Parts: sequence; structure tokens; C-alpha cells
Amino acid sequence: MSTSSLLTRPGQIPLDEEYQKNTGITPEDIAQLRAWLDTQPHLPAGHITDLDLILAYHCCNKSFAVAKEVLDLNLTLRTLFTNYFKNRTIEKPFPGFDSCLFTPLDIRTKSGQAVFYARLIDYDPKNFNFCSAVKAYLMVTDIWQYKEGTWPGFVFMIDLDRIVLSHLTKLDIQTMQQFLYFLQEGMLVKLQGLHFLNAPSFMDKLMMIIKPFLKKELMEVLHIHQIGSRSLEEFVPMAGLPKDAGGEFKTIEQCSKDIIAVVNANADYFIAESNKRVVEAKRPGKPKTISDIFGGVEGSFKKLDID
Repeated sequence: MSTSSLLTRPGQIPLDEEYQKNTGITPEDIAQLRAWLDTQPHLPAGHITDLDLILAYHCCNKSFAVAKEVLDLNLTLRTLFTNYFKNRTIEKPFPGFDSCLFTPLDIRTKSGQAVFYARLIDYDPKNFNFCSAVKAYLMVTDIWQYKEGTWPGFVFMIDLDRIVLSHLTKLDIQTMQQFLYFLQEGMLVKLQGLHFLNAPSFMDKLMMIIKPFLKKELMEVLHIHQIGSRSLEEFVPMAGLPKDAGGEFKTIEQCSKDIIAVVNANADYFIAESNKRVVEAKRPGKPKTISDIFGGVEGSFKKLDID
């Protein structure tokens, strides 16, 4: 079944379908994680699904110890990062979806990893809101995991077509730091690649902004593809890109319409997701704050799974 079909089917991926994947994860594993979760007074155990536990356990290479830390961190960041995880609905205007496209592609990398594609669709820098774009991206990836479950790996492709220097002035450092931290440390995926397509002449300036927040492991699988280059073909079939981005997939406009329709059709998911928040007053020991997260207290629990 194609990604497009999976996104439009009702509800989450059936657990029996997820367990049939070649992950080695069993219901007994998840029961063990559930037993631990029930002992954590600050975590919303009643709202955490078995699929949530599967995603956490899988992205940590089936390490119970690491999965516990990463699930706690994921929920903590969802609680603290209110700019991205509060009021998750599409209301007009919504700068994130109006100015950017965020969509899964039907293709997989040559290593079988899932591929996520992002690009501008409104090229006027005045209409670009980076915080809203991050919020939209996280909404789509949440729905994608809800529908598809685990993937062997996750590759993020950012098409910089028609980006200009004025867009860079909208990339505030706090949002960049929080987004890249969540992407690398708190997101329940095996992040295995980051590709920049159609790199502009000022790509060095963009790298100066993001490099301080990238882990060494991600830097090793970061690939920059120049305008007109076909170097992406080494990793994924370029035919899988949108039609007006050099591929044979749907048009960019149709991709955008389809994703907005999927997000709107799953409003109930986001209502349920809004309950997956930490009650810091109940956390054993000291409650956590954003200062704790970025003050070096947390350290790094999750290792990027790089082949």
C-alpha cells in the first residue's frame, strides 16, 4: 500500500500489522514498558498508546533503559515547547501550511528508509514564519507515524528551491535550537539522513546557523545537493519527487492539498495527543524546565541510528 493510501485510511495502524513487521518487538516487550510507565506519576500513562511505546522502543534499538529516557524526554518537550505542540489545528490563515509543503513521499531510500520532503510553496519571505513551519512539520510527522507505525529509518529532505537570503533572517536561533534538539533527541524515529536539495549560493550562511545544533552523527549523514545536480539519485530515486520538483509524483499543489486534508480529517488525533503532556509537579525530584534541557543537565540519551 502506498504512503498516500496509508495516510487516508481511518485510524492508526493496527497493532497486529505493526507486530508483523521485522522489528523483533513483541507484545511482551510493550507490556514491560507499560508496567514501568504506570510507576511514573508525572507521565500521562492513561493517554499513552501501545503504538507510542512501540515507537519509543524501536527508535532506541530495543533498549528498555534508553526507551524510558527518550519517551520521558519526548513527552517533556511536547509539554515545554508550547509554540509547536499547543492548539494543533489548521485555521486560516495558518502560515506553516500556507507557505510550506511538508509531505511523506511514496519512495524509500535504497536502504529502505522512509522519506519526508519539505519545501517552500509561497516564496515571499514576508509570509514565511519559521515557528509555524516547525509546528506544521511536526503535525504531519505525528500523523504519518500514527498511520504507518515504525520505519527502518527516517530521512528528511529539505528542498531549498527559490529560497533567498531574506528567508534566513526569519530563522530565529531559539526556534532552530529547539527544533533540531527535538528532531535529534526527542522524536521517536531512527533519523538516518538529512538532505538539502537545490542548495543556493549562500548555503554556507545557512550552515553557520544550523551547524552549532547538529550532532556529529547527523553531520556525517548530511548531504548538500547543488542546483541541477542529480546526486540525490545515489540515495533515492528522484522520480519519487513531486512533478514540478523534478520527479513523477503528484504536483506540489496537489501534495499540499492532500496533506492539509489529511491533517483536518484527523482532528480527533490531535485532541487525544494534547493529553500526552507531563505534569511536572508530580515528577519525582526536581521539575524540569527549558533551562534544564538546554543548560546541559539532560545530556544525550538517544544515539542517532546511522548505518
